[in-house]
Amino acid sequence: MISNPTSGPSSSEGHGIGPWGLSLSGVGIALPEKILANSDLTAWMDTSDEWIRERTGIAERRIGGSTSGLATEAARQAIEDADVPVDSIEQVILATTSPDHICPGTAPAVARELGLQCGAFDVQAACSGWVYGLVVANGLLLQGMNRVLVIGAESLDRITDYHDRGTGILFGNGAGAAIVDRDETGAGRLLSWDMGSNGNYVHILYAEHGDVLKMDGREVFRQAVTVMQTSATNSLKRAGLTVDDIDLIIPHQANIRIVEAAWKKLGFSMEKTEMVLEHTGNTSAASIPLALQSALDKGRIQPGTNVLFLGFGAGMTWASAIVRWA
Repeated sequence: MISNPTSGPSSSEGHGIGPWGLSLSGVGIALPEKILANSDLTAWMDTSDEWIRERTGIAERRIGGSTSGLATEAARQAIEDADVPVDSIEQVILATTSPDHICPGTAPAVARELGLQCGAFDVQAACSGWVYGLVVANGLLLQGMNRVLVIGAESLDRITDYHDRGTGILFGNGAGAAIVDRDETGAGRLLSWDMGSNGNYVHILYAEHGDVLKMDGREVFRQAVTVMQTSATNSLKRAGLTVDDIDLIIPHQANIRIVEAAWKKLGFSMEKTEMVLEHTGNTSAASIPLALQSALDKGRIQPGTNVLFLGFGAGMTWASAIVRWA
């Protein structure tokens, strides 16, 4: 059993709270053009569209492109959406578990493509990575920065065996990015956050150098439900909020059954949940910002909306963050 994460003080002690706030002023996404549908996979493995949909909620995923290329495209869209000068970005944080190279990190290459020479680094926290990056960005804003670019990008087709029914039905490529600004008015805030890990579960989802992803699906399911429940509860407590105070939940898009099982324990409703899993598959660190863009496109987020971001992934890692939208 995974122990409860206890990462940091309560919100009354300043857990995510500062003299000013934070605003996600621009969001952008990128998806490769090539679609790999469930029907395509039937040529390579013993499966069916119905079998995959029933067990995962996935109908298709995207393949092709590179992590840096997808990250750069999403970042450019976010910059355009925010309508800010590129050179006003002071830090690039790229969450990925499929970097272009073992060394160096992929973030500097993205910064180069954007015409930046600011700080740039990768975060490797698997599917929790974008939320990790958001929390780190908030810390940089509290230390005096004004604008940070946080990206989640993956090219998981390079480490996925699409002949393996356990993993090949799940993973795809994509990217999502957000411009994170310091909000002097305090209208938008990172109300609370929670991050944790348990390295005792490295073996349930991993890929060795030069190999493909291996997964113990049953154990991933069980542990994911547990840590989602614990992390969300911690963030709610630290923010002084209840389940009813959350207007929208944007979880990691791994498997619809995992989300449904966790929500039964937490008391969340699927009606308050933004899902894009059906058409993207599991895009690891990219999945939460991809779903964020979808929610914005639908008009589900307005000033004052309380948004809960909730990630979990290999490591095992988990992270949650509650943002009051500016």
